[in-house]
Amino acid sequence: MKPRPTNPDWVRDELILALDLYLKHRPNPPAKTSREVAELSKLLNRLGHRIFHSSERAATFRNSDGVYMKLMNFRSLDPQYTVSGKKGLTAGAKADKEAWREFAENPKRCAEVAQAIRASLDEPRGASFTDDLDADYGIEEAAEGRVLTGQHVRRERNRKLVERKKQQALKSIGKLVCEVCGFDFEAHYGERGSGFMECHHMTPLSALSEHTTTKLRDLALICANCHRMIHRAKKWLTIAELRDCLRKLRELSEREVA
Repeated sequence: MKPRPTNPDWVRDELILALDLYLKHRPNPPAKTSREVAELSKLLNRLGHRIFHSSERAATFRNSDGVYMKLMNFRSLDPQYTVSGKKGLTAGAKADKEAWREFAENPKRCAEVAQAIRASLDEPRGASFTDDLDADYGIEEAAEGRVLTGQHVRRERNRKLVERKKQQALKSIGKLVCEVCGFDFEAHYGERGSGFMECHHMTPLSALSEHTTTKLRDLALICANCHRMIHRAKKWLTIAELRDCLRKLRELSEREVA
């Protein structure tokens, strides 16, 4: 007899959806039998079909009991609740605390990301989100979770858009150079580097679902090194932030030489 599946740990996308509901009712979330908890349970099951294999989900996957328990975990982290000495349900996970630290004091952003996750579930399903991340070892799952990270990766892989962006650059300046560090593959590698440059989607992840089409102005041509540095940690850098990082290092190097 095959062992019955147990439910997987909550992932960041799920925690954001649950935290969004909690923050809307802070510090007293809806009851276990409420419409809001039931609706969140249904939403999490839709999401679960996308990010977990059926063998990983038990019959109790993200049911109302489990959803309500997660809300109680968040309440145990809420100073508005614990200030009077109350503790709440304290057996939460490290990921709960991370989500709380990032979003609890910015409920507007939490709501924006949660809405983007909901909207992503209405889009046609392509490759699994896990496959999107596994295939790009240089991309760290963003703070907004794997669903929106997967959308971002797929947009960066859109060959037609990337080629149009390259043609735009060639027409404008006559060559392909990294928009962060200025690296030119053709200048360094000759014919082998001709036409090569990676493409980065600059639109914030929480706004991806609002764009039915990606515009060329949403893309930046950058070298492989800069692209990996942008995506290396959970808080992705912007193009401007990475440029500033390089500028400061160059200035420091120049002062040391002088």
